[in-house]
Order: sequence, then structure tokens, then C-alpha cells
Amino acid sequence: MAPKSSSSFTFTKPSSQSASSSSNTVSTTASSSISALLSAYTTQATPRLKFIDAFLVFLVSSGVLQFVYCVLVTNFPFNAFLAGFSSTVGQFVLTASLRQQVNPENKVEFKEVSHERAFADFVLGSIVLHFFVYNFLG
Repeated sequence: MAPKSSSSFTFTKPSSQSASSSSNTVSTTASSSISALLSAYTTQATPRLKFIDAFLVFLVSSGVLQFVYCVLVTNFPFNAFLAGFSSTVGQFVLTASLRQQVNPENKVEFKEVSHERAFADFVLGSIVLHFFVYNFLG
């Protein structure tokens, strides 16, 4: 048996004026947050990190384009789609790892790893990844 509650709740419908003012506040807060984020990124990010980020954006857009093509047009050579998509995802992971290692804010975590060593690991990982992708194609 459920206990009886002595309190009662009343629900009121908010007026349209308060709803529109709250949506204006939310949009103002969101736009100011985004502009603050972009200004901090442009001033604090090094050119090396901006270049890596541009490559990451390219990889994401390439993966989305491949997936949309597979869904909308055809997936006839399915192994080709899997190879291309897994290559894009693998390259994204390797590039994100490179970005973490060359970020100056992460020097404490990667103090033994130089920028040259991180790039050499990235290149070696990319070669191994694309070797497997090429073998998967047949």
C-alpha cells in the first residue's frame, strides 16, 4: 500500500512571454559560449595543433561522406566500404593520439616522448594501418 501524501502540486502553464525570454537567454548564453570557445581556441592553440585539427575535421567529413554514400547509393563492394571506412576511423585514432602527444598542455603526461618520436610513431602506425587496409581490399 502506497503512503498517502499530504502535499499537493499545482502545475501552471508558463506564459508565452516568459518562454520567449528564456529562449532568448539560452540562445544568448550559447552564442556567447561558442564565441568565447572560438576566441580561446584561436589565441591559445599552436599552428601545429590547428593543422592537426583541420586534418581531423577532414577525416570526420570523409567518414561521414563514405557512410552516406554506402547508405544512399550502394554498398556493392562491401569490403571496399569496410576498408575505406576502417581506414578513416583508424587514421582518426592515430591522428588524435598524435595531437595528444604534441599538445604543450600534456607535457607532464608525455615527458619522455619528443615531438619527433610522436610523429615517427604516427607514421609507422599509419603505414601498418594502410598495409592491412590494402590487404583487406584483396
